[in-house]
Amino acid sequence: MQLLGRLEIKSKEKLIEFLNQQETGRICSIDKDGYPQIIPMNFVYVNDAVYMHSHTKGEKLENIKQNNKVGFEVDQSLEFLPSYFTHPTDASQADTLYISVVIKGTGTIINDRKEKTLALNALMEKYQPEGRYEAIKPEMEVVDEVAIIKVVPITIRGKYKVGQHLEKKSRLELAKKILERNSRTAHDTLKMMGITQTKNGLEISEEPNW
Repeated sequence: MQLLGRLEIKSKEKLIEFLNQQETGRICSIDKDGYPQIIPMNFVYVNDAVYMHSHTKGEKLENIKQNNKVGFEVDQSLEFLPSYFTHPTDASQADTLYISVVIKGTGTIINDRKEKTLALNALMEKYQPEGRYEAIKPEMEVVDEVAIIKVVPITIRGKYKVGQHLEKKSRLELAKKILERNSRTAHDTLKMMGITQTKNGLEISEEPNW
């Protein structure tokens, strides 16, 4: 329990910031036979809700109309840690540094044109921040050509594992091994761990605190 507590994201601002930095989330609804259906979606978190756009017909829409209890999940795998980082032969020692957010909530299909417009413009601002498009207005035909799914969280929980659970010495040793392995994500991972390279080696520049 103590370790789980140290891995929990406690800042709502950090949760929202992470959500809106990610391109893909996964919505889970329950189909007519009682099975979960998980679909990857573009999304935006705004006004304390997750919004997604969709075709106007589809199984996930029917699922939500029949059962509005849904799940939504976003994650980012930062760095795979090979087992030999910890033990020369024990494969069970392999691990991963990651960030994840899991939402349980209520799903609805939005019909209000103003709210649909808000969601569509928020999606465009997120995915096309450079602009170069005409903002959507409620009276435009495009508003009728897409469905908007809204998920209002009942619970929202986040976890992150970026080395904050380790003592400083162990964290620096892990960072050194990550650099030596030289994966394509190594330098970004060190940044997330709050570690910088200096002339004297690796140093902890800030404590990861989410």
